[in-house]
Amino acid sequence: MQIREKIIKQWFDMWLRQKDTGIENIFTENAVYIESWCPQYIGRNKIKHWFDEWNTRGKVTVWDIKQFFHKENQTVVEWFFKDKMNNGKEESFDGISLIKWTDENKISLIKEFGCNIDRYDPYGDGLFPKFKDNSTVWF
Repeated sequence: MQIREKIIKQWFDMWLRQKDTGIENIFTENAVYIESWCPQYIGRNKIKHWFDEWNTRGKVTVWDIKQFFHKENQTVVEWFFKDKMNNGKEESFDGISLIKWTDENKISLIKEFGCNIDRYDPYGDGLFPKFKDNSTVWF
């Protein structure tokens, strides 16, 4: 489990540092990466292209790991994420990644799930719900 946690920490750190320190060693050749808001990248080369290209448009400022869960060839990692894009837009949200591993401790699948941090109690003022008018951007 320590090896897998170290690999995940390396992946998160690459984003924080904006530097590829081992995509080739972390992912299988035909790995699949699914972001929480729909984009999907198939293959290590596509994952690397996405990483390199995305980092020209923005910067991950926080990607904190809260906890890990391991079961057989799978790991779930809970995290908090924040970025700032070059156009000034900032995003932050809680998330979970489901990760599937090969026997060689390479990642074959990452599927992210996000949770908006703009939370509220729709029943805070009574028995009938009051929902915000804004639409959800993703998830």
